[in-house]
Amino acid sequence: MSRIGNNPVGIPEGVTVDVKENVITVKGKLGELTQEYSGVEIKVEDGNVSVSRSSDKKDQRAKHGLYRSLINNMIEGVSKGWTKELELVGVGYRASNQGQKLDLALGFSHNIVLNVAPEVKIETISEKGKNPIVKLTSHDKQLVGQVAAKIRGFRKPEPYKGKGVKFVGEELRRKAGKSA
Repeated sequence: MSRIGNNPVGIPEGVTVDVKENVITVKGKLGELTQEYSGVEIKVEDGNVSVSRSSDKKDQRAKHGLYRSLINNMIEGVSKGWTKELELVGVGYRASNQGQKLDLALGFSHNIVLNVAPEVKIETISEKGKNPIVKLTSHDKQLVGQVAAKIRGFRKPEPYKGKGVKFVGEELRRKAGKSA
């Protein structure tokens, strides 16, 4: 049984946490995040946020750990921020951005142009002799992951040559191919 929900979440300097009627708001130097909650009780005391449940029902046990993790991710997001890096592996695969528009050349007949939410900062890194990298940064972990998954979904890495869009550091399962 997971006991992650029992651990208190520390609040660093410069971050404020407000709890009002089933809504928790976290403000920091990078932005502000809100989250609705139900089935648990959240208390802010002594520079810590603690989550407790009223009974041992299955749904309340599940929500206990869930909301503790969500609050932890919100606090870390507004203080440090979240970053995901995607690598484009393949001949002729390119990425460029103009503001919030990401332009991807992934081997299709036309380039893919993606309008990214204004909360996510995009950076494209193209060095000669290396694969292009798309760097996504935001204070909202869920939004960064969602945008990264959407970009990866345009051309998932294939198991034979490893071509496609993959996360930096991701280990791909490779197949042998034809045996002669």
